Amino acid sequence: MSRHSRCGRKGPARLRSLCAFHALTAIGGLAGLPFAVFADEVDLHAGHAVQLEPSVITAVAQSSPLTIVTDPKQARQPIPASDGADYLKTIPGFAAIRNGGTNGDPVLRGMFGSRLNILSNGGVMLGACPGRMDAPTSYISPETYDKLTVVKGPETVLWGAGASAGTIRFDREPERFGELGTRVSGSLVGGSNGRFDRVLDAAAGGPEGYLRFIGNRSQSDDYEDGAGDTVPSRWNKWNGDVAVGWTPDADTLVELSAGKGDGEARYAGRGMDGAQFERESLGLRFVKANIGETLETLEAQLYYNYADHVMDNYSLRTPPNTGRMAGPRASNVDRRTLGGRLATTLRWDDLQLISGVDAQTNEHRKRSGKGIGTYDDQPWNKDADFHNYGVFGELTWYAAERGRVIGGARLDRASTKDYRQTLGSGMMTLPNPTADTTRSDTLPGGFLRYEHDLQDSPTTLYAGLGHVQRFPDYWELFSPIRGPAGSPNAFEGIEPEKTTQFDFGAQYEGEQLKAWASGYVGEIRDYILFTYSSGGMMGSSSRANNVDARTMGGELGAAYQLSANWKTDATLAYAWGKNTSDDRALPQMPPLETRFGLIYEEGDWSAGGLWRVVARQGRIAEGQGNVVGKDFGESAGFGVLSVNGVHRMSKHLKLSVGIDNLLDKDYAEHLNLAGNAGFGYPADDPQALHEPGRTLWSKVDFSF
Repeated sequence: MSRHSRCGRKGPARLRSLCAFHALTAIGGLAGLPFAVFADEVDLHAGHAVQLEPSVITAVAQSSPLTIVTDPKQARQPIPASDGADYLKTIPGFAAIRNGGTNGDPVLRGMFGSRLNILSNGGVMLGACPGRMDAPTSYISPETYDKLTVVKGPETVLWGAGASAGTIRFDREPERFGELGTRVSGSLVGGSNGRFDRVLDAAAGGPEGYLRFIGNRSQSDDYEDGAGDTVPSRWNKWNGDVAVGWTPDADTLVELSAGKGDGEARYAGRGMDGAQFERESLGLRFVKANIGETLETLEAQLYYNYADHVMDNYSLRTPPNTGRMAGPRASNVDRRTLGGRLATTLRWDDLQLISGVDAQTNEHRKRSGKGIGTYDDQPWNKDADFHNYGVFGELTWYAAERGRVIGGARLDRASTKDYRQTLGSGMMTLPNPTADTTRSDTLPGGFLRYEHDLQDSPTTLYAGLGHVQRFPDYWELFSPIRGPAGSPNAFEGIEPEKTTQFDFGAQYEGEQLKAWASGYVGEIRDYILFTYSSGGMMGSSSRANNVDARTMGGELGAAYQLSANWKTDATLAYAWGKNTSDDRALPQMPPLETRFGLIYEEGDWSAGGLWRVVARQGRIAEGQGNVVGKDFGESAGFGVLSVNGVHRMSKHLKLSVGIDNLLDKDYAEHLNLAGNAGFGYPADDPQALHEPGRTLWSKVDFSF
């Protein structure tokens, strides 16, 4: 029996994809000719006109010590990302726990969840599903943002609490028009499995202000893996955002933004699908620069984000007739997040200090129902709220001509209240021993890093030590069925996580060779670990516990200009973790991964290839994991070859084409293991969620 239901024969399906791809490429090229002529006659105004690079990116280099800055609008391989996690996993050190075709959950250096501080346009957008079916990155469409910044490890204190694994920021830059004018940019993507994306980013304004609109829609059908089996994975999602900015002078910005979005997604590894991902966002920010000799900049921001998420087993699949999930049913959860931040930048001679305060509060509610649409008639039940208030400061001391010392500290006061009156369901419903109980902690954190530029070489060396104490998040306190032994539940028993990590590395910036290396060694006290068991009256059961752990690993990267036309790049990433309390491996650790890219460029044409090689993972902790994934067994290694080509028709129009998984490899990622409630998987035989087979795509970018 095949792992998934089949949808037609492999040969004809591949042929249809290939024909659709050629047709799309031809149409894109023909349609671009008159447009290119028209666009060449348009004068560009100041603002964010997108620079259309004549190549597809196959590797993202580290920009400065422990920091990666990249443009998420630029074409890269594999096929353009549909969500934030899909984009992040193209950066060395990142992996993703996938549900199917979209809405995965990012993992950096084997660390997951709120160990990653993820911000979109300066605000925090938290998902609502107790099983993270709507992870924060589900609400992020990368190409609608101007800049992506990643800081690895606990090496910044500026952007919120608890970022032990790293800080991720998707940002939209303010517009600046020197005179009255407009700009428009966007893209179209089409490819195998019915993939069709549209993005439009337009702005109009003058010296004193601007209006910007950003909209996108992304959709795809179920994909076929390398064996020709259909994997339930289709999605359809959209977003629309508008920003109004007032710029009375070159140093002042006041911006009001608002946005909405929604979508649906079918999941191969879940007992339900995502029938609704409704998003509402509001933001207000103020920036005043060049204030004086000492006080350089003042920044203030307020944001509101709301997620209304529906999971059901009937909108995108046929409900099962037997078992615990028999018959149509749905669950509706929402999360309302309010936050703000105030920061100043001060400078004295060789010192720069960024300091300020931030705050966040969020409320979680849920309701459910058996039968189609019955949840909508049920009252909302509030089960939790969270509060966090923090104060921070980050100082840079330019100690010498080639040396810098960067240090930061922050102090957070975090609290949460348990509103649940009962635990369990049906005949197993019991009174909640922590009902109406509030728990709180004061959490310090900080880091110190030294950077040194060598005198006779374009090389920077650095080393830093950071410490973070992280308050347990909603998924760790409210999702587990049980807490540590001796405690009534996870809400009372789980302790804050305490991470101390040493980061070190080097960065080389030569004329032909650019190379970087970053390594880390970490000690984690009270690491929050999930253990799963099956069987019994309640079926699968989960327990959250605190253990001690050690981690280490790192990333390497290099890009070399072989000749005037040829260049190559390569990256390597490895993560290792050990549960020292139980003397076994930490679960859900991605295996060693390497990428090799080769690009040929001549004028406005380029062609490239990407070979991604992933080792087998033999270090596992069977039955343990996090709130989303767990280790089921060892995973095999694999190699995937992809190719691309680009033609920049003018400075305003570019056509990119690509073939991912050129050899139609049948493979599965180590972190993509499906649970035993997965769509199409036998309940007693959990199996790996296999990745897409040969995928053809074409992308048209325009900017004028």
